[in-house]
Amino acid sequence: MDKKKILIIDDDPDITEVMTVVLETQDYDVSGVANSADAMKQIAQSPPDLIILDVMMDTPREGFVFSRQIKNDPDTKDIPILMITSVKDKVGIDFKSVAGDDSWLPVQDFLDKPVQPQILIEKVAALLK
Repeated sequence: MDKKKILIIDDDPDITEVMTVVLETQDYDVSGVANSADAMKQIAQSPPDLIILDVMMDTPREGFVFSRQIKNDPDTKDIPILMITSVKDKVGIDFKSVAGDDSWLPVQDFLDKPVQPQILIEKVAALLK
């Protein structure tokens, strides 16, 4: 059986590295990029089974824009997205309540940073079922 492919999109290399190590212990094939432009290139070459997406990267709303772009493309709309961010700490907004709203935040689940390894493993496993 092929390993499930996970693409992490986050501009913080330390967070990407930690999540990669955690997920590789679960036998996932993990790669990471720092922004949505690089993510689009990676997805075109090798579509992942799951995207883990930060909100604030090159721009404060990049993750929001990217999630809509992915979900509006017929070729990528079925890839589940797990959004992770510390935006709640920075702006005081809890986005969990709108995760899954296709018009505003079309992601399947949402985690606040810092992400606890066991919770990450559980969320990823549930989204890849």
